[in-house]
Amino acid sequence: MEFEHHSLAIVADENIPQVESYFSSLGSVTRVDGRLLTNDQLRDADILLVRSVTDVNEALLAGTRVRFVATATIGTDHLDIDYLDNNGIGWASAPGCNADSVVDFVISAICRTEGLLKWLLADGVVGIIGLGNVGSRLYRRLDELGISCLGYDPLIKQDRYPILSDLDSVLAADVICLHAPLTIDGNHPSYHLLNAQRLGSLRSGTVIISAGRGAVVDTAALQAMLGERDDIGTVLDVWENEPTINIELMKRVDFVSPHIAGYSFDGKLTGTEMIYHACCQFLKIETDRVGAKVLALTLDHGDLDIVISEKTDVVNAIKEAVLASYDIAEDDQRLRGQMLHCRESERGTKFDQLRKNYPVRREFSKFRIANAEELATPVAAALQTLGFNCH
Repeated sequence: MEFEHHSLAIVADENIPQVESYFSSLGSVTRVDGRLLTNDQLRDADILLVRSVTDVNEALLAGTRVRFVATATIGTDHLDIDYLDNNGIGWASAPGCNADSVVDFVISAICRTEGLLKWLLADGVVGIIGLGNVGSRLYRRLDELGISCLGYDPLIKQDRYPILSDLDSVLAADVICLHAPLTIDGNHPSYHLLNAQRLGSLRSGTVIISAGRGAVVDTAALQAMLGERDDIGTVLDVWENEPTINIELMKRVDFVSPHIAGYSFDGKLTGTEMIYHACCQFLKIETDRVGAKVLALTLDHGDLDIVISEKTDVVNAIKEAVLASYDIAEDDQRLRGQMLHCRESERGTKFDQLRKNYPVRREFSKFRIANAEELATPVAAALQTLGFNCH
């Protein structure tokens, strides 16, 4: 099928920011609820733009004229890539678009867990499962900060990073960060990688931070373990069976959020821009220079300045800067408030509403430390390592 790109019918998830600003030059854009998208809604569509909540497969696309699908997310486990390839449907994702946002989330979780940052800077170890876009950036940031890391990722060459080790060694770390893609088949499936046996083997004081895919953890086993042990810390951003999450598990977890680790404004907008360029490449047309225009239209360019009162202590200065720019406790309070004060039948809708109406959140790199010249050199260096502008 030949496309006339100025008359394309484009269907887009309503949670893709500024999608009209980028794609309106290609045709008409219709926003939809990605969770409830049906085959009938795509009958006359040429282009489909989704996020991770939409399963794109034969059931969704059969009989439609869709010839290009893009997901404004890092992950692609919701795309039936074999079906797309076998039916000549082009596809694209946005690898790395929100990786820094997820790393910021992990750093905020570490800062919010009592005594954890001090321990890690002194003698602790962070284990990272999955060293793709997110895991590798987390490793680099922690390593530059002086925090020891171990990594596990059987899907990449084992000499790629010096920290790569076996899974048992990584699970013995003080903090275990889960950033593996969800895979069910193959030699190294990540589905329920943290099963009952592995969860039961965790040392006292271990903290689990899950911000990749919910089903990498057997959450029924996690709930059972947390019912028996109070010496394991947990931070869950992703859940099995989203959006109908396990409320009893939520009550036992230290910090919870509605799958928003990668939901920074900057990361989401980058995702939109990446799939726009991929779409133009597929259509073999020149891209409009819309990125800077979109940014100018959508952002309040007020100074994102932070004044640090702690000028000499590295641990307290980091916590002050991080939590001033993004505090996961606020996401935790919003999710608990919605889940615990609504009917069971409404929980899925409330979960999705929190994602749809998520406040504008900027990444650490967009904040300037206004009094950087007053800070001790180690403090300024640490903040610069985390991405803050100290110039």
